[in-house]
Amino acid sequence: MKQTLNYLFEHKTLSREHARQILLDLGRGAFNEHELSAFMTVYLMRTITIEELMGFRDALLELCVPIDFEERKVMDIVGTGGDGKNTFNISTLSCFIVAGAGQPVAKHGSYGASSISGASNLMESLGYKFKNDQEKLRQELDETNMCFLHAPVFHPALKAVGPIRKNLRVRTFFNMLGPMVNPSSPAFQMVGVYNLEIARIYNYLLQGQNRNFSIVHSLDGYDEISLTSDVKVITEDGEKIYTPEQLGGMQIDGNEIWGGETVADAAAIFMRILKGEGTAAQNAVVTANAAMGLFMTPAYSDYPTAFAAAKESLESGKALQTLQSLISIQS
Repeated sequence: MKQTLNYLFEHKTLSREHARQILLDLGRGAFNEHELSAFMTVYLMRTITIEELMGFRDALLELCVPIDFEERKVMDIVGTGGDGKNTFNISTLSCFIVAGAGQPVAKHGSYGASSISGASNLMESLGYKFKNDQEKLRQELDETNMCFLHAPVFHPALKAVGPIRKNLRVRTFFNMLGPMVNPSSPAFQMVGVYNLEIARIYNYLLQGQNRNFSIVHSLDGYDEISLTSDVKVITEDGEKIYTPEQLGGMQIDGNEIWGGETVADAAAIFMRILKGEGTAAQNAVVTANAAMGLFMTPAYSDYPTAFAAAKESLESGKALQTLQSLISIQS
């Protein structure tokens, strides 16, 4: 690692193969926490290159516990995190709405590193038990249209750096890697990013994979459809700017999607919305994100139809039933 750090400190970048080897060694426990902290800090000082990100992704997928849902074409909706906005768990809630609408979801997530409540913090607090048992995950998907893939039980390298990321409490390149290494290789991938430079990198990477994708970025810095500003949406067919009114029927203030100060706060907000007790702003935001996810699939020819399906899933209680059924399987 010393040689690699000196190389990087000279403002040089890694080749794809060198980056792959570093992450392979990391996953096998070759480095101590001080070396890892120094390595991660390099990428706080500059933007990661496409070659480096591809190499890191290659290593994580090589090391990961594989999961195969066979003919089930699953979706994942995930934000990179690191936008510093402390919203409630919009992506995770959107996944339950999508599942309630009939689209299978394999949500990939982890504990919050730069946020108070990551997807795994939330799911754990709701009673979900993390696992990498393929048969049990298939059962969840078959019975509820939803399963959750806790990143550290699939990716040893992510588990190794988890405590360091938590102590740093700032976004690192691992925020970018998370959405790229869902072990189920979802057919439909919706990724929220915190800036347009990262959107460009994701667009390049996702164009080379056999999946439908949407990359979303609210132009005021949110890594999701926040309805606080116009949103850029990039797909395999091109890119487009949408207004909040077009996506959610209203423009809102950032304070209306605040996520609380603790995991318990986040879980309480999550459950209020899922039970149909959310505010108009909260409901509009999660419905818009779920609708953009559904719009990627062949079942929906236009966004308004997808929005109507997402709204019905939330308001009818189908999304809530998905969660209740998923948790009941755990016991």
